[in-house]
Amino acid sequence: MGQSDQHAEGAGPFTTRLTWQPPGGGTAVWESRPARRRGLIAVRPPGAAAAHHARADATTLGRLRRLNAVAATAFIIGGALFAAGASVALFGSGDATSCASIYFTGGLFFNCGGYVSLLQAVNAPRHTPGAEGTLVAERWRWWSYEPLRIDWLSAVVLFAGTLVFAVNLLDSFLQGLTTQQTNRLVWAPDVIGCVLFLISGHLSLAEICHGRPCLRRRDLGWWIVAVNQLGSILFMVSATAAYTRPATGSLINADVANWGTLTGALCFSVGGVLQHYERP
Repeated sequence: MGQSDQHAEGAGPFTTRLTWQPPGGGTAVWESRPARRRGLIAVRPPGAAAAHHARADATTLGRLRRLNAVAATAFIIGGALFAAGASVALFGSGDATSCASIYFTGGLFFNCGGYVSLLQAVNAPRHTPGAEGTLVAERWRWWSYEPLRIDWLSAVVLFAGTLVFAVNLLDSFLQGLTTQQTNRLVWAPDVIGCVLFLISGHLSLAEICHGRPCLRRRDLGWWIVAVNQLGSILFMVSATAAYTRPATGSLINADVANWGTLTGALCFSVGGVLQHYERP
């Protein structure tokens, strides 16, 4: 069968799964996330009861492992530092500058994790339908523009969210701000970053579920996406509670803000730990 005979599935305009029949019979299935994260295409020969996996070449698999390890480690450390900053704020073991310093350091790790996640999408091996279906790596790139790929779009939105968080974290060092300035310079970037994280997580769920609601209890990739999306929701709860009331100059609820940050950050650390096992 040729390219026109492929059966495509996905979310809206995005293709997340392709199924085709190789010339020798049977079926080959490319899925966006397993191909990008693990370098795999599922192939079922004629008459076989189960599929096996066609893998990318060793050089490509090594590249995928390194990128995955760096991104996962960055999210583990970034989440742990955010949790530490929230703990300092909750239990009063440091001043505001200490908390801001811990958060800022954690934010640098989130920046790193976000960019390396984008590199995973940019340098993901591409599928090439052939005798059995193969994955071919293109030349290394530090950037690309591929808005019609849902994995690229999710990654670039996530990275943008980490950069907006960096603005929020830098502005948190400013002293003597009025209530209006605090809400504009610190709170607003925080909310925007949370919204971008939520959008990225939604796109990741659409990618792994092919545009339909799904519960995949035996799919490690689904658990990683779900745990990270829970973290994004908790970050949004925290940001909402951190709004400074103009009338009183106090937060809506400081405890909810800190606990939301703490639990959301731990979700990202857990997601990073799980991601270490989603390697090729």
